[in-house]
Amino acid sequence: MADPSTYRPAPGSIPNSPGVYRFRDAHRRVVYVGKAKNLRARLTSYFQDLGNLHPRTQTMVTTAASVEWTVVGTEVEALQLEYSWIKEYDPRFNVKYRDDKSYPWLAVTLNEEFPRVMVGRGAKKKGVRYFGPYSHAWAIRETVDLLLRVFPMRSCSNGVFKRSAQIGRPCLLGYIGKCAAPCVGRVSAEEHRAIVEDFCDFMGGQTSAFMKRLEKEMYAASADTDFERAARLRDDIGALRRAMEKQAVVLGDGTDADVIALSEDPLEVAVQIFIVRGGRVRGQRGWVADKVDDADTAGLVEGFLLQLYADESGESIPREILVPALPEDHETLEQWLATLRGGRVSIKVPQRGDKKALQETVGRNALQALGLHKTKRASDLTTRNRALEEIQVALELPGAPLRIECFDISNLQGTEVVASMVVFEDGLARKGEYRRFVIRGVEGQNDVASMHEVITRRFRRLLDERAETPDLDGLGEADTADSGPALIDPETGRPKKFAYVPGLVVVDGGPPQVAAAQRALDELGIDDVPVCGLAKRLEEVWLPDQEDPVILPRTSEGLYLLQRVRDEAHRFAITHHRSRRSKTMVESLLDDVPGLGEVRRKSLLRQFGSLKKLRAATVDEIAAVPGIGPRTAEAIAAALEQQPTRTRTVSVNTATGEIEES
Repeated sequence: MADPSTYRPAPGSIPNSPGVYRFRDAHRRVVYVGKAKNLRARLTSYFQDLGNLHPRTQTMVTTAASVEWTVVGTEVEALQLEYSWIKEYDPRFNVKYRDDKSYPWLAVTLNEEFPRVMVGRGAKKKGVRYFGPYSHAWAIRETVDLLLRVFPMRSCSNGVFKRSAQIGRPCLLGYIGKCAAPCVGRVSAEEHRAIVEDFCDFMGGQTSAFMKRLEKEMYAASADTDFERAARLRDDIGALRRAMEKQAVVLGDGTDADVIALSEDPLEVAVQIFIVRGGRVRGQRGWVADKVDDADTAGLVEGFLLQLYADESGESIPREILVPALPEDHETLEQWLATLRGGRVSIKVPQRGDKKALQETVGRNALQALGLHKTKRASDLTTRNRALEEIQVALELPGAPLRIECFDISNLQGTEVVASMVVFEDGLARKGEYRRFVIRGVEGQNDVASMHEVITRRFRRLLDERAETPDLDGLGEADTADSGPALIDPETGRPKKFAYVPGLVVVDGGPPQVAAAQRALDELGIDDVPVCGLAKRLEEVWLPDQEDPVILPRTSEGLYLLQRVRDEAHRFAITHHRSRRSKTMVESLLDDVPGLGEVRRKSLLRQFGSLKKLRAATVDEIAAVPGIGPRTAEAIAAALEQQPTRTRTVSVNTATGEIEES
């Protein structure tokens, strides 16, 4: 591990100009590439006190052994050079967006004498016009099959094309009218290319003009009594309309835009993009990347745009790019993209209307993609075993923590304080053993005291279970072969709630929460349960009575597992807190209703479950609750109407990305 002060450039040697810099390790490998408007200001920030740097930045500067830079004339040149170096050196500390799956493209090989339309995947090639990417290959194949009736261009492989030319007989598509058969000379190269250009214009969004042209030709043929041609044109128009119906209109103004959204956690970021052309979603694409530096959302957006469009042809860059946060150098990015596109490009954050709603849909897709990625990662047995081993080594545990329990506190300004306990066994959630706690012995907003109470209550129950079941050893396992039923509650027939001792207790928080949990265990005389805390801000792992945290590598599967356990505990606590807050809100709204006491308020809660459902109920439905008469039901409805709420339900079709509101 290198000391950054050993390779810090001499004062005044760094220029104030824009440029690109590279950090290299002791083996001269490039580990990080960055750009700056002012090289001196940016590089100086890396050589401050390590304690002031983000942990990932600390790791980078201590891994590096030297730094070098290149001065350029403009910020746009710096942007271009930065991407070139990232692509050339593949630095380990730069965010690398990788596709979460392989998406199909619709490609037209304009670089051939007789262009061909095909569906494919993989890297793009020069001289080929691409449309998409699309979510499903079968969907675009159906669309192409419809369009070939109107645009009978070549879709066969080179081998089939050459064979048909040799034998002088077209393939099946030529016989059924879905290919103009240039292989046998039915159309010339110029005529075939004209068909291809019409196809590309239609796929590029210029649909209205083409439809009007066909309708005009249809009416002209009908006027000339060429009814056979008019009927064929009518069928062609119908085929085009069916193809257009497969792509829903999401922006009524016919905008060409790329709509981008992110979903991130401290370790990873998922990016989704909807490709909108002519107001219709033409394709969808997604990436997942490890977060290797302390970049915020705006910084992640900047890096993503750089990697997304650097290798794109100008025609595939839209006029408008909608993002969740504006990059710091968005003007420079717009200039660079305008140079590639050959026209103006604007980067915006939508504030209202259809564009804002569409970006929210893309955001939900990104959130779902991140969750799916985490699920796939967690389901791998080898990965889970490695995670448990890494936790054991990092925390110096006597064995792998096969059972992990995590505790979190949730409250709203000290009211309705609740706690959650989630259980992971062998790296997987055991939701049947989750527990909720209502904190009653703590006044106000005191997470430390609340943590002490919940740990005390959980492990006091453990001691009670041990006292009732002497056959249980210190690990919560039975000593004798026939003692398995001892873990079963004879009254309910279910496993006892707190019969097992965890291999690790994780608390959501830093040193104060960890100290409170350890103190609770010490007071109960339990010394065989290790405790740690996971702080949200920097993902530091804290141990009792230690001044410095344990820093797990960002690529550590152990850290990923701890984070997932902590996030699940937080989700479970928030859900419980919202449920109790909703019930409290119902009771407070109904306090002033004459003749409505505590018993009947609880009956209402049991019947309807939430304030939203109670508001939606009719007077007759409320009166049907035992103990509630018509007059009281009317008073309840009147009390609820005094504080009206507006609700907006949004459902999202994750396959198509369409929004449905009610």
